[in-house]
Amino acid sequence: MSDLRAFAAAVLLAGGVAAAVSVATLRLADVRAPAVASVRLGELTARYARHAVDAATADDAPAEETAQAARAWARGLEEALAAVAARRGVVLLPARAVAAGAPDITAEVEAEMAARENGLPPANGAGSGR
Repeated sequence: MSDLRAFAAAVLLAGGVAAAVSVATLRLADVRAPAVASVRLGELTARYARHAVDAATADDAPAEETAQAARAWARGLEEALAAVAARRGVVLLPARAVAAGAPDITAEVEAEMAARENGLPPANGAGSGR
């Protein structure tokens, strides 16, 4: 009978430790779902494309120069999206992927891109509505 008591005590002790670890994990871990915000990527890209076509037509720029400028713009967009998402603590989705309820922070992304192009400090929530 003492073996049965020892086994029961071990099971109860293990269960108590597991429960304590679970409670501590839930209390100490940040288990909130991330907030979502939207960006009108299609609009940003279309605006850049119109500007690039106008500039290439006016300047008679070589195709390679235009391609390099497009790659630089795309890198700038990625960096601005990452910076704004990190600063706000949100997951950014294209506006078309969000039916309703997520704030549109396209203006903030544009401001971030402009600041980076001009060597200025980050926009810090420009147009964020926060």
